[in-house]
Amino acid sequence: MDWASVAGLLLALAGLFVGHALEGGKLASLLQPAAFAIVVVGTLGAVLLQTRLATFLRGLRMTWWVFRPPADSRSALAREIGLWNLAARRDGPLSLERFLTASEDKFNATGLRMIIDGIHPDKLRQLLDVEISAYEVAQRQAVRIWESAAGYSPTIGILGAVLGLIHVMENLTDPAKLGSGIAVAFVSTIYGVGLANLFFYPVANKLKAIVSQSVVQYEITAAVFYDIASGDHTRIIEERVASLLREH
Repeated sequence: MDWASVAGLLLALAGLFVGHALEGGKLASLLQPAAFAIVVVGTLGAVLLQTRLATFLRGLRMTWWVFRPPADSRSALAREIGLWNLAARRDGPLSLERFLTASEDKFNATGLRMIIDGIHPDKLRQLLDVEISAYEVAQRQAVRIWESAAGYSPTIGILGAVLGLIHVMENLTDPAKLGSGIAVAFVSTIYGVGLANLFFYPVANKLKAIVSQSVVQYEITAAVFYDIASGDHTRIIEERVASLLREH
């Protein structure tokens, strides 16, 4: 669990609600189902309109990474790289077959298979770079739904405010209905701006950092596969591993 994300979200909400309470406001005044429906449903609809369904669903699933990021596999990968290099040098590329069957990472399995098949190192690196590029594009497109939501929600909040004011204008002769319309107007703006800056943008930035870290790990691993296929000195591979472990 990423407790920093949990604490950050709770702290942001606490600041909002405590500040509201210190000014004499009531919590119930911020709970407006109509405003919530306008902003949240409207924002999701706008994002879905511009995004492929598969990308949209992937972006939603990735939200969990903010609170429970993918396990850090760098240390385990560093140990595997040492074993790959030792086996390839001592017993030849075909000895990597046993690691291929045990690999749970599709990218690692692809690299090992290319070395076993004797693909030229330059061609191997080109193919792995294509794999990395495709992965990065797919992941960043999924993350972009949160950036888009952050861009749309303040504007949709303003639309909610206008709808609330329209409701007020329609009921000027009935003072009992004016309060609810004004509440929806102002709370819609709060929801739109608040969600964008307290949730959507932070989620997008956190996910981009996680994707960037995984891309760097794949790039270093691709370089290692190239080194093993080329028969480069073990010291070069050790430097690759050192750079892998230094990434945060």
